[in-house]
Amino acid sequence: MYKKLISSLFIAVTGLVLSVSPAHAGYGDNLCKKNGFKCVKVKKGDTWGKLFSNSSERELVQRLNRMNIEPRGGQVIAVPKDLDSARLMDYAPFPKLIKVSDRTSRVVVSQKDLAWGAYDMRGQLLKWGPISAGKGYCKDIGEKCVTPQGDFQTIRKMGSDCVSTIFPANEGGAPMPYCIFFKGGIALHGSPEVPGYNASHGCVRLFVEDAAWLNNNFVEVGMTRVLVDKPIAAAPPGTVAKVYIEDLTPWH
Repeated sequence: MYKKLISSLFIAVTGLVLSVSPAHAGYGDNLCKKNGFKCVKVKKGDTWGKLFSNSSERELVQRLNRMNIEPRGGQVIAVPKDLDSARLMDYAPFPKLIKVSDRTSRVVVSQKDLAWGAYDMRGQLLKWGPISAGKGYCKDIGEKCVTPQGDFQTIRKMGSDCVSTIFPANEGGAPMPYCIFFKGGIALHGSPEVPGYNASHGCVRLFVEDAAWLNNNFVEVGMTRVLVDKPIAAAPPGTVAKVYIEDLTPWH
């Protein structure tokens, strides 16, 4: 009991992880209470396929609940009331267009919203998706395991065969497909275990297909920035992306 209390206090102090119960209530518990959503309680034996036979609707609900693992019996998930016409970009937790002052693309990461967003050099949001970041304290290593906050440059990236040299602890070899390192051994990478709350050793877990897209189609090593929990300024209403390009210093 004492250990559980200390662990809970540590999580509250760090402020870096989603507030969850010991049973790890998912992101949907709070999301479903917002306008436009309904709360659905998962029954024992339910799977994503059983709950949503339509693959497009199933993927949307998974992404909105920030999880690619199977739901647990008793868990509450958020489902859009207009599911048949809902589009993922309509639920982006980031501005569709932001002010930019340089010609760099950027991946924005929000540990609070459990989300990443990819902005091109014009400040346009191209894609967004779920994440799971550092959970605060890791029992297997007996120390803090947080995702660093800040503005970083991408260092290197590897393909589908990328693996950890550190985890599992004292072994290494944990799959990190399509890894994109931005601070030491901390990376964005694909994972089949994005559970709807922060649960990693410090890396930023993404859906595998999202990590593949970022790695293959978006991130330029040394050019793309990774902003973790850094404020971004939305462009004024009615602004078009080209205004910001024209205001920048011309290419030389």
